[in-house]
Amino acid sequence: MNKFWDNSLRDPNAGLGKTVAMGLQHTVTMFAATILVPILTGFDIAVALLMAGAGTLLFHLVTKGGVPIFLGSSFAFIAPTLAATAAYGKEYAMGGIVIAGLLYIVLGTLVKFLGAKRILSFFPPIVIGPVIMVIGLGLAPIAIDMANTDWALAGLGLITVVGVAIFCKGFVKSLPVLLGLGVSYGIAALITAFGWATLIDFAPIREAAWFGWPQFTIAKFDIGAIVLIAPVAIVTFVEHVGDVIAVGTICDRDFVKSPGLFRTLLGDGLASSLSAMFGGPANTTYSENTGVLALTKAVNPVIMRIAAVFAILLGCVPKLSAFISTIPSPIIGGISVILFGMIASVGLRTVVEAKVDFQLDRNMIIAAVILVMGIGGAMLSIAIGSMAISLQGMAMAAVVGIILNKVLPGADA
Repeated sequence: MNKFWDNSLRDPNAGLGKTVAMGLQHTVTMFAATILVPILTGFDIAVALLMAGAGTLLFHLVTKGGVPIFLGSSFAFIAPTLAATAAYGKEYAMGGIVIAGLLYIVLGTLVKFLGAKRILSFFPPIVIGPVIMVIGLGLAPIAIDMANTDWALAGLGLITVVGVAIFCKGFVKSLPVLLGLGVSYGIAALITAFGWATLIDFAPIREAAWFGWPQFTIAKFDIGAIVLIAPVAIVTFVEHVGDVIAVGTICDRDFVKSPGLFRTLLGDGLASSLSAMFGGPANTTYSENTGVLALTKAVNPVIMRIAAVFAILLGCVPKLSAFISTIPSPIIGGISVILFGMIASVGLRTVVEAKVDFQLDRNMIIAAVILVMGIGGAMLSIAIGSMAISLQGMAMAAVVGIILNKVLPGADA
């Protein structure tokens, strides 16, 4: 049990108070995206928050507490979930997600049987570097769309994050996102209070209760809904591998080797199944929090577990979740410009440190195709009988990149 709460990635200079503050920073970072998925799919927001926290804790338990990853609501399941809900009902859509999570276990077992080394042969730096870049740059439109509504607020959040990360010292330097949100929210609150402009609507905070249980819903199962949703796990498998490698790059650790892809896939899959079984969306490794890791270099996994506890509290304390929901979207957008860009920078770092030779045409072609297809949102639907599997964005770019790397002449790079 001690290993679960104490590991070699901890910061010996960070006391409990500092670690809790950094955990809160990760909770705030994941909040907007995590609640957006249930809003779009009609799932309960409080359940999504609680299950994100519970799923993260389960993931850390399965992976022996050594991987600093936060699990939040997955965007990849939105389209099939809406289709399954329309055709069979929300409870049956949840059942499809439960099976998708269990399919992760099958994929993880396959990885364990074949060996991580053989799996990684499909993900050399020339493939994984651009794929990680796509993860960050593919999220860029989300950040810009939010920031575009008010660049003054977005710029305030952005400048504060940059200022804290570059010019501050000590513990303050590790809280750029939290301070960026705090400063920009505080100024927006003052502007609203003095009546100069209405930037924040405080009504949700006043109306929310202090305590309330989420509205849990038990999943039901139908083969039609399962066929619609479960195959998405094959697509998100690629995303999972990319995120685990990205986090490992930030931490200077090989998480594919230890605790191993089998355990990370098992943890991710069980978390999704647990969430959907009680009415929550599928969970996935969260790129937003990976961006915070890259920015702060605070990689102690305990921080993520504290963030998970805060997420559970948000699910049970409507007043807290209402407060965070009042953060103006331009502020989140401005800060996300940095976070998503940091993920892309990790991908760039991957190819630079591997000394990938871009004078070779094969490497130029592989990188070019991955970047354009991933950022451009290329999509391909494959029909297998009554079942349809859609590859889009990062997943499709990764698959095409893997194929090109294997068929084009020359050594992997």
